[in-house]
Amino acid sequence: MPFDAFDVALDLIRALREPLATISRRDPDLAQQLRRAAAPVPLKLSEGRRRNGKDRLHLWRIAAGSADEVVASLRVAEAWGHVDAAAIAQPLALCDRILAMTWRLTR
Repeated sequence: MPFDAFDVALDLIRALREPLATISRRDPDLAQQLRRAAAPVPLKLSEGRRRNGKDRLHLWRIAAGSADEVVASLRVAEAWGHVDAAAIAQPLALCDRILAMTWRLTR
C-alpha cells in the first residue's frame, strides 16, 4: 500500500545528494548535522505508519521536526555561502510538502 509522505521523504533524500556533497566539502560538521536531520524523516514516517494512537502521532511529529531541521540546515548553508538558492530549491520544496503532509497526519 503506497504511503505518499514516505515516498516524498525518499525523494528528499535523493534531492539532498548534491547539495550535501557540496556542503561536506565546505563544512563537514554542518553536512553531518544535515545528514542526521534528514535520515529520520522517512524512517519515522515509515515506523509511525505501523503504529497506533499516540505512538503514531509522536513518530510523525518527530519526522516533521527533522524535516524542519533540514530546512534550517539548508538555509544556514546558504547563508554561509556554501550553496546557492537554486541548489537547495528542490529539497526545500520537498520539505515544505513533507511538513504539510505531517501537519495533516497529526491533526
